[in-house]
Amino acid sequence: MSLAAYCVICCRRMGTSTPPPKSNTYWRDVRNIIKFTGSLILGGSLFITYEVLALKKSLTLDTQVVEKEKMKSYIYVHTVSLDKRENHGITYQARKELHKAVRKVLATSARILRGPFADTFSTIDIEDHECAVWLLLRKSKSDDRAARLQAVQEMAETRHWHDYQYRIIAQACDLRTLIGLARSKDSDLRFFLCPPPLPSLKEDSSVEEELRQLLASLPQTDLDECIQYFTSLALSESSQSLAAQKGGLWCFGGNGLPYAESFGEVPSATVEMFCLEALVKHSEIPTHCDKIEANGGLQLLQRLYQLHKDCPKVQRNIMRILGNMALNEHLHSTIVRSGWVSILVEAIKSHHIMEASHAARTLANLDRETVQDKYQDGVYVLHPQYRTSQPIKADVLFIHGLMGAAFKTWRQQDNDQNLTEKVSEDETKYTTCWPKSWLARDCPALRIISVEYDTSLSDWRARCPMERKSIAFRSNELLRKLRAAGVGDRPVIWVSHSMGGLLVKKMLLEASKKPEMSTIINNTRGIIFYSVPHHGSHLAEYSVNIRYLLFPSLEVKELSKDSPALKTLQDDFLEFAKDRNFQVLSFVETLPTYIGSMIKLHVVPLESAGIHSFETCLSLVSW
Repeated sequence: MSLAAYCVICCRRMGTSTPPPKSNTYWRDVRNIIKFTGSLILGGSLFITYEVLALKKSLTLDTQVVEKEKMKSYIYVHTVSLDKRENHGITYQARKELHKAVRKVLATSARILRGPFADTFSTIDIEDHECAVWLLLRKSKSDDRAARLQAVQEMAETRHWHDYQYRIIAQACDLRTLIGLARSKDSDLRFFLCPPPLPSLKEDSSVEEELRQLLASLPQTDLDECIQYFTSLALSESSQSLAAQKGGLWCFGGNGLPYAESFGEVPSATVEMFCLEALVKHSEIPTHCDKIEANGGLQLLQRLYQLHKDCPKVQRNIMRILGNMALNEHLHSTIVRSGWVSILVEAIKSHHIMEASHAARTLANLDRETVQDKYQDGVYVLHPQYRTSQPIKADVLFIHGLMGAAFKTWRQQDNDQNLTEKVSEDETKYTTCWPKSWLARDCPALRIISVEYDTSLSDWRARCPMERKSIAFRSNELLRKLRAAGVGDRPVIWVSHSMGGLLVKKMLLEASKKPEMSTIINNTRGIIFYSVPHHGSHLAEYSVNIRYLLFPSLEVKELSKDSPALKTLQDDFLEFAKDRNFQVLSFVETLPTYIGSMIKLHVVPLESAGIHSFETCLSLVSW
């Protein structure tokens, strides 16, 4: 301001003074111009120098601070002054424009000297070992999908970074990169931030009560009978009533025998289990998933997961709910922000196959970068559970039978040794799921899928008393889920046990009638039947004969020896398979199986296990 005032005074003097002699006037004007120009140049130089130094200081990374803070998980960000007086006036505008010009100069020089940092990062005073982190971060946000995948792979394979460098990635990467790291087999756990603090429970409230309120907030109309059953059961029961019932487990017409038996093991989790069973059913409906998220369900489920670390059943149901919610892409960002990714990463690295497979399903549903298929409840990928560069050449599907499950059906034969001890042993000697442990190792180019669905021998033990699903109903349900998982896009081999073989035959027959399912038929290359009762089972006949005590389920009734429904299914399948390009291999029992401690019988006799047409039959010593 003083410089400007001086210039004005000089101009006024020059304009108002009387004309002096010519010679004196000329030299006086020269002196005035020199004074004015010199002052302007000197003042401007000082101002520009000051601003450049200030800008450089603000863009310089303090290496001493970095060295001191390497072990901390912070990224230091310079904040803008909150003093409004500094953001107005000619000086502020001049500084703003000058800073823009200097930034352009710095960006141009960075582009020339170190091109990768152009447009985004400044390389001023950043050491070479720091560049890799920011280069990979920028590459992970590229428009080129191949470049993004390569950046994630390089991050996951990095082993020499310091702790603070992993934390920088954890805080600066986007959702797509984070999920990619979570699905990379060897990624460091430091890439994943701990979940944020959970909100406090309401005063005079408990987790049980919060679960009830969440369940009550969901729509209760136009629901499936089983959803209504589980919901009403969860809302009507209380800890006190369950404790009062604990003495009488055989409660005919109450909550059902299977609940009383299973909950007796973990009394503290009984009410939560009722609520979780209902939430699993609700989470299969997309609009209900939105309600669960909006009402704080993700945080509540996380709290429950942490409270019941010693209860695998509770944790599996929570994972099922989360996996169902992950089917809705608009909820992905919310799931990530709630801190579930770090929990899922720990779970997928677990040596327990069931825990790892549930987490793998959820992460696969979150990964829209490399996975186009969607895995609905009951469809589990046993291999590959991580991202892989290995091209998948075929799908192998495992379908269990009556009273089976996606994992336990395919375990090695039990013996007197404690199963919990076997889990930690070498999987080459013992496995709790041989398709995951052995088949994946021998044939890594396969996608191995195991399917799970509920079955029961008796209506007394039905998980949902209103759920009486026939083979035809289950086959349509499984067919829809498998097609959503991409089954049919490549060659398919079916591996089935017991009633699962009947489901496979029915699924193929149903798929042959639907044009949209034709790829499943065209790509089926083989079927393996393990003790499949093509003509019925003695176990079903035994159950029906004492039906007034056992109340055999619909599945058991359909498996009765010489059942008309089975005969029709067998005839239709043989007619369908005549001109098809696939092979059939059947395994049959040669030794009886113990049912409990007293009953010993051939569950599926030789004459029932063979199709007696075009398949190859082998003896199955133990199953």
